Amino acid sequence: MKSNFYKSILFVASAGMLATCKPELTAPAASKGSMDPSRYVSVGNSITSGYADGALSYNGQLVSYPNLIAGQLKLIGGGNFSQPLMPSGSIGVGSGGGAPFKLGYSTDCLGITSLAPVPVASAGDVSALNASVYASQGPFNNMGVPGAKAITALAAGYGNPAAGAGNFNPFFTRMASNPSTASMLSDAMAMNPTFFSVFIGNNDVLAYAMHGGASDSITPPTGNPGVGFDGSIHAIVANLGVKGAKGVIANVPDITTLPFFTTIPWNGLTLRQGQADTLNADMPNGTGGSLYNFHAGNNAFIIADPSVPFLFKRQIKEGEFILLDTPLDSIKCHFMGTLVPIPNAHVLTFAEIANIEAAITYYNQIIQATVTANPGRLGLVDVNAFMKQTNKGIVYNGVALNTQFVTGGAFSLDGIHLNPIGNALLANEFIKSINANFGSTIPQVDVTKYRGVIFP
Repeated sequence: MKSNFYKSILFVASAGMLATCKPELTAPAASKGSMDPSRYVSVGNSITSGYADGALSYNGQLVSYPNLIAGQLKLIGGGNFSQPLMPSGSIGVGSGGGAPFKLGYSTDCLGITSLAPVPVASAGDVSALNASVYASQGPFNNMGVPGAKAITALAAGYGNPAAGAGNFNPFFTRMASNPSTASMLSDAMAMNPTFFSVFIGNNDVLAYAMHGGASDSITPPTGNPGVGFDGSIHAIVANLGVKGAKGVIANVPDITTLPFFTTIPWNGLTLRQGQADTLNADMPNGTGGSLYNFHAGNNAFIIADPSVPFLFKRQIKEGEFILLDTPLDSIKCHFMGTLVPIPNAHVLTFAEIANIEAAITYYNQIIQATVTANPGRLGLVDVNAFMKQTNKGIVYNGVALNTQFVTGGAFSLDGIHLNPIGNALLANEFIKSINANFGSTIPQVDVTKYRGVIFP
């Protein structure tokens, strides 16, 4: 298995070298059509901010998809695009205060060394979240805030530390015009946008999914602004376009196709016959047999499930997910997944997946209805279709990319956010929509200029 992984790494590394050849394309002269690119504002969450590899960092922000779009808009008269940049020498910081990941060598509890995502430091640059950058860098065109939801984009005081831990967003604190009173939307409106993009709503369901449905909650599809998804999306779009600005809005992708959910196989419990016999003896069913009938080879992990009477645990089923943040050393050396069930916070069951899929379906219907209600002023970026195609596999200039963790080449090492080449592909989806809806001929980003996963 280890040798196969390294073969995959060699393939991706070779594919990355092929990407230096530019496709031969003849593009029409750049023109703006009916849109005004002079003051472009982008509203979104961590994906919009440039967050990648588990953290917000200076280098990640430079290749955020809105910044790449803004670079292309300059070809048709676009203005400056200001971002709340982290210090250039900072390692960056994640939502939990951790450092970003890199691909490095890691030794597990069995003494086996292999390539794996490892943090670049023991902690992230938390101090960067405590220093406001608005006076020195603001106001900002990129209103991408890690952790933001559609319902929180309208929240006044969203960056106010006086609200207490868990009730404010420190990523917004550092960039807000006034952390105590400003909202993401009010600061976006202060830029007086002539054109805008919106890609928000992922976290309204993703936060629930990333915690295995054990905490956080899915935003209800309907409700007033700040409460329901529809009211919030309508308010965001209406405010951004109040002075006649046109824009595009992206729908919500099927998040269960992301590497964070698909990397650890449901039947990844590999046992020798002696190990299987021992586990069967340790977990009798009371009638002379075993509860789970482990066998030599691949077996389904045991997961916690509060809905199972008396036992509160069961074997996971194909189609359910074990999350990427599951502590693998606990599985390898401390009986997690067998005698100790994998906690509910690290698992998505069929019931939880159904909740997620229903919410995404509702959200995308609301987004489509919003586009339909604004003909000539609002275009749709079908990120859901883009991610589905990426999941199946795409080829750009001879380079194969998909959503597989590390080897797929499009996602960063947190399994949720895109890497630079993925961001470039996403930027082009936005540009395609802009051109299709407003008659512009904005050249696409040259994807071959951007890297994938860096190998040691």
